[in-house]
Parts: sequence; structure tokens; C-alpha cells
Amino acid sequence: MTAREAVRRLAAREVSPLELIDAAVERIAEVDGAVNALPTLAVERAREHAARLTASGPPADAPPGYLHGLPFAVKDLKDVAGVRSTKGSPIYAEHVPERSDYLVENIEAKGGVVLAKSNTPEFGAGANTFNEVFGKTHNPWDTRTTCGGSSGGAAVALATGQVWLATGSDLGGSLRIPASFCSVVGLRPSPGRVPHGPKELPFAGLSVEGPMGRTVGDVALFLDTQASGVQA
Repeated sequence: MTAREAVRRLAAREVSPLELIDAAVERIAEVDGAVNALPTLAVERAREHAARLTASGPPADAPPGYLHGLPFAVKDLKDVAGVRSTKGSPIYAEHVPERSDYLVENIEAKGGVVLAKSNTPEFGAGANTFNEVFGKTHNPWDTRTTCGGSSGGAAVALATGQVWLATGSDLGGSLRIPASFCSVVGLRPSPGRVPHGPKELPFAGLSVEGPMGRTVGDVALFLDTQASGVQA
């Protein structure tokens, strides 16, 4: 099921956010041990957020890209409030931020539910997804080979059906390389299209945030989600 189809079913109340969270958690337990794409889960946080969304219902004028409670993964370079956010570095191995980055706030405001953090090389530096905190992420098509980087965990999580959408970032190929290696889709938007901040690594201004999915339509949907609501 594509992300667009999942969102359609969520909007029609044919399926609930909690049911999709449970399905994703079951899939993660089944496959992630072999690929190490999503080393940090935020299941209880996701369930609490999904319950709030279900109770309040969607806005009457849901904007483009509204996700209606769809679970997604956040690249571990971005902070998520209350969730271990390591940047793939031993320096931040136990870092639990109080505030989410603008990108995450944007997506959550548009009905997305953070389920997991995806693996990345330390500080996103490199085209091979490995770090000293969580180890190596494996290509799902051949675990002996690289999945690329630095958004490798996101690409592998998508390719193995663990989540419907995932965030990535790209300076010199970090969205596009793992997407191509894992047969998914990653888009590097124009600079400024998706917000940065509030705290960034020194070289973050050279990078851009962007969407990843299994289809072009899913990535187009997720770009709408990421790009609106907060000024870049």
C-alpha cells in the first residue's frame, strides 16, 4: 500500500492511525534485525500522538500534504522532542532534546506521526551508513553490500516496508544515493523549500531537507507536508 493510498484510507476512516502503527511495529520486528535501518523507536509517543489526532479529527480545511495520522521515520540528524536523537555520534549518544526541529514540527502539524529514527553516518558525513552508536545499515537487496548514505536508514526502511514515508537530507547526494541503491525515491528540493533549524550543525546550511518514499506520488505528497506551515 502506497503512502497516498494509506492517507486516503485514513481520511475515509477505513483504517486508524493506531492500526497502521501496529502494522509498522510488527513489520519492523520482522525485518529490521537483518538490516538495522531504524535503531530508535518511539512507539508509545506515536500511539499517544495518534490517539490525540483520532480524538480531534482532521481540520475542516485540511491543507495539501495532510497525513491524517500516517506514521513516518525521521533521519537521526533531526531532533524529535522526547526521543533519543544521536546524529550518529557518540557525542550525542544519550541526547534527548526538549524541542523538535522545524521539519519535524511541520510534519506533525500536518498530521504525521513520528514512529522511528533512521540510521545515518556520524553527522551525515559519508555515502555509507555506519556509525559507532548503532553500527551498519545493510542494503536490503543484498546485505553484503552498502545501502549508500547518508539517508541510508530511511531508504532501507522504505524498501523493506517498515514505514510509508521518511525524511532525508542531501548535501552531495545523501537523499539520491541511498534511494538509487535501494530502489526507492528521494528528492533533493531547492534550498529553502523545506525549513531548517532551530539548531544546526555548522555545515547544515549547505544541505537541504527532503522527502523519501516508495513512489514518485508518495514523495510529492510528502514534499507538500514538509514544505508548508513554517517559514524557512
